[in-house]
Amino acid sequence: MEKRVGAVLIKIEDRNCVQLLNEIISQHSGIIIGRQGLPRSNGQSIISLVLEGTTDQVGSLTGRLGRLKGIQAKSVLLKNMEDE
Repeated sequence: MEKRVGAVLIKIEDRNCVQLLNEIISQHSGIIIGRQGLPRSNGQSIISLVLEGTTDQVGSLTGRLGRLKGIQAKSVLLKNMEDE
């Protein structure tokens, strides 16, 4: 299966699940190119991940994140462009 480049935005609404969130991210570190955390004054934080992996790998990450209470996660994947 071919790899695709994409991103995941994660909104943390409940800090009680941060440890589990970080464990899931660490388990998928093989597809993560970059990570940025943005603390917010309203108590909610945002993490953005830039990824390169198969749709199955990205789906595994976002599926597990989506099952965490107090977490919202959305992903976007770009189509592969063949060299001309």
